[in-house]
Amino acid sequence: MDLLNTLVDKGLRRELPSREEALAVLATSDDDLLDVVAAAGKVRRKWFGRRVKLNYLVNLKSGLCPEDCSYCSQRLGSKAEILKYTWLKPEDASKAAAAGVAGGAKRVCLVASGRGPTDRDIDRVSKTIEAIKEQNEDVEVCACLGLLSAGQAERLREAGADAYNHNLNTSEATYGGITTTHTYADRVDTVQQAQAAGMSACSGLIAGMGESDEDLVDVVFSLRDLDPDSVPVNFLIPFEGTPLAKEWNLTPQRALRILAMVRFVCPDVEVRLAGGREVHLRSMQPLALHLVNSIFLGDYLTSEGQEGKADLDMIADAGFEVEGAGTTTLPAHRADVAGAGCGGGSCGPCGDDSAVPAAAEAPVAAVAEAEAPVAEAVGAGQDARTDLVAVRRRGAGTDLPPNA
Repeated sequence: MDLLNTLVDKGLRRELPSREEALAVLATSDDDLLDVVAAAGKVRRKWFGRRVKLNYLVNLKSGLCPEDCSYCSQRLGSKAEILKYTWLKPEDASKAAAAGVAGGAKRVCLVASGRGPTDRDIDRVSKTIEAIKEQNEDVEVCACLGLLSAGQAERLREAGADAYNHNLNTSEATYGGITTTHTYADRVDTVQQAQAAGMSACSGLIAGMGESDEDLVDVVFSLRDLDPDSVPVNFLIPFEGTPLAKEWNLTPQRALRILAMVRFVCPDVEVRLAGGREVHLRSMQPLALHLVNSIFLGDYLTSEGQEGKADLDMIADAGFEVEGAGTTTLPAHRADVAGAGCGGGSCGPCGDDSAVPAAAEAPVAAVAEAEAPVAEAVGAGQDARTDLVAVRRRGAGTDLPPNA
């Protein structure tokens, strides 16, 4: 296929494809799916070999968020039955992080629900970062605390934060349809503040909200312009009790085409398979490893994921290897500029997604955040099999303690 040959050539040269080419990837047929995966896989292996980076979330504060993001189980007015608790103590967060590192994670993402941190919250998180790094010297720490105010990014960097995550989630044109309590520009500003402070930027998207192909391409091109080191790709988990509870718009084939498009547009960037992969990719998850070079391990913030051991087995069985702590994630030409390189979590203002090895009895990873759709889906996921998928809420109706 001429399109795929062109995209591979461009990806190997780090050249941006055209919008028309990106849209054409999303429009390919299921008959061509393996060809699309193979082509994007060549670009993935050029810049990242067969390494898979593992990321682990420590959920510092859960629920009761004042923001009204339509996708989020922690949103203002959410009826979702989720765990709710206030700030973890630094020593408890450090123990949770140690469990994730023991499970193979090289990055820990610290997530807290809310619009953004107060200066007192920055003090809390700074102490937590210090506690984690005292116990795990080589671990990378990514903070995900929502919208930042002036000076806060610099304080986090001084405390030892390597990266900051804040997702764009959807296109600027449709953003107003998902929340009224902050703007798309607010999100862009926070990512830029993190970059200016010397932290590696992590910013991604969420698919499956009924958005059009044009919306998906718009947000990915906007991310390319913003130039984060890491781009997490989330697939909406339609939580009961949220406005998007009935949005089942994805098939495994559609999800793979989206991941391939992101890889072609961001060839040398860490592309992370994030929240919702188990729900929407299901048995086709191993194919996604040919497109992404980073995943979250185990459970999510308010929903259960695949067991951590199953994730590790999947990586090995597919012929990939877990990236070691001594390996730099990003290619040299990016790492030299970006420093550590993000590998952080796909967490958003309320804490989006990250994961935890289920066998390690540690914090759950963040739920996939998905922005509410404004445009109708265009030929995407119309045959989604909702009878094959289910959202399993973590800890609901139990006395399970936070991050147990």
